[in-house]
Amino acid sequence: MERSTPEEFTRLKDIMDELREKCPWDRKQTLQTLRSQTIEELYELTDAITETDWTAIKEELGDLLLHILFYSRIAEEQGKFNIRDVMQFISDKLVYRHPHIYGDVVVNDEEDVKRNWEKLKLKEGKNSVLSGVPGSLPAVVKATRLQEKSKQVGFEWDNREQVWEKVDEEMNELKEAVLANVHDWIEDTFGDVLFSLVNYARFMNIDAENALERTNKKFISRFTEMEQYALKQGKPLSDMSLGEMDAIWNSIKKQNTGT
Repeated sequence: MERSTPEEFTRLKDIMDELREKCPWDRKQTLQTLRSQTIEELYELTDAITETDWTAIKEELGDLLLHILFYSRIAEEQGKFNIRDVMQFISDKLVYRHPHIYGDVVVNDEEDVKRNWEKLKLKEGKNSVLSGVPGSLPAVVKATRLQEKSKQVGFEWDNREQVWEKVDEEMNELKEAVLANVHDWIEDTFGDVLFSLVNYARFMNIDAENALERTNKKFISRFTEMEQYALKQGKPLSDMSLGEMDAIWNSIKKQNTGT
C-alpha cells in the first residue's frame, strides 16, 4: 500500500534525525558548511528545470527538502525553532498574504495579487519594495526581480516598444563610451544595456536567465562537437585559424538547425 504524504514526510524526518545522530559526516555539518551545498543543489534543480528533466527535478527537489530538514534540525539543537515552526510560519504567511482567498479582498488578475503582496510586505515593516530581493542573487535574476518589484508601485513602461527605445538609447551611449575609451563608463553603460535587455525580455514574457542558460548549453554542445570534429581531422583547434574554426562552427550550426 502506498504511503500517504504525512507518512513519507515523517519517514524522511526520522531518517534525517537518525543520520544526524549516528553518521560522522552528518554530525559534523553546520549552517555554514551546508550553505554552499544548498546553493549547488539549487543550481542542479535549475539545470533540471531548464532541460525539463522530470526525473532529475524530482531528485533535486528531494535533495532540497532534505536540506530544509537538516537546517531545521540544527536550529532545533540550538533551541531556535524546529520544522513544525517552519511549516506553521509559511502557512500563516501564505494565508495573510492571500486575503483574496482567505479574506474579503477582491482582485481582478495576477497583477493585483502581486501589488497586494508588496503592500502587505511593506506593512510587515519592509523599508522598500526592493528589500526582498537577495543581494547574492545572480545578476540577471536580480535584475528581473528588481524590475518585477518596482513594477508593483507603477514604475513601469507602458509597452515593449518603449522598452526597446530604451535599449537603443543605452546602446548608443555604450558606443559613445567605447569611442571615448573610458573603462568605467564602458562598464557602467554595458550594465545599462544588459539591464534594459532583461527588461525587454520581461515584456516579451521571456525568462532572461533561462534564455541565456539555453544559449550557454548550446554553445557548449557546438564547441565540444567542433573539438571532436577537429580531432577526427587530426588537427586540434589550437592549430587552426579562426577562419577554419568558423567554417566548422557554421557547418555544425547548419546541421543542428537545418538552416
